[in-house]
Amino acid sequence: LLLEIDVFSRRGTDPAAAFLHRLIEKHEIGDAEFLVDAGGYLTALARHDLSGQLNYSDRNHVEKWVQTASMQIDRFHSFWRGSPTSARRWLRRFRHHYN
Repeated sequence: LLLEIDVFSRRGTDPAAAFLHRLIEKHEIGDAEFLVDAGGYLTALARHDLSGQLNYSDRNHVEKWVQTASMQIDRFHSFWRGSPTSARRWLRRFRHHYN
């Protein structure tokens, strides 16, 4: 289940923490287990008292999903000439379609 997706101009702990904060506001995720692959995401999870573990075993499933999402985004980007707001709107529609 894809609960949320967003676009950030940079990587790191602060954007991840902001993303998790919005996720907590919208969904009941206290019992969720997050699988991450470094990048400061464990720090962001700890800031919000969420459970997470560094895990590469499910990476093939995650990479397949990311590959699919990337293809969709590439198709979108090839004809899109808009703002970050319209990109976020498209990502919300993608999340709705994916679920």
